[in-house]
Amino acid sequence: MNGSVREGIDLTRVFDAPRERVFEAWTTPERFAAWYGGHADVPLDQVSMDVRPGGKWSLVLVVPGAEMPFHGVYREVVEPERLVFTLKDASAAEEAEGEVVTATFTGHGRTTEMTFRQRGGNLTPEQYAAAEDGWEAFFDTLALVLADSR
Repeated sequence: MNGSVREGIDLTRVFDAPRERVFEAWTTPERFAAWYGGHADVPLDQVSMDVRPGGKWSLVLVVPGAEMPFHGVYREVVEPERLVFTLKDASAAEEAEGEVVTATFTGHGRTTEMTFRQRGGNLTPEQYAAAEDGWEAFFDTLALVLADSR
């Protein structure tokens, strides 16, 4: 870091799967639960996804000794190219919009480049760094899930 104020997260990953499969991994409860949270357990009965603009999503990560709920609202759904949704955890104020996540999927034949962006300014630089580490771990798991489902 060059001392600038951190305002979010920007990541790019290439997955060995066509973009339709990557998009499906973000928008199908069974597939989302398989990678979101990395190695944490995400019980399917606690995953809800209404994948359309204005639709809500929620899930609960279960880690030893704790449950961590996350939820938000879809803003844009352009299958299989782009998803924009809000993201809040239990610590977010009810009236807060939360972080805004944008995932864009660019197909390159049998592979997909995913650009991931999280903005909102709701987190400290340290929290953004921790969240970025978390997303990196989630995307490592997503790569494994996509490889297993070929």
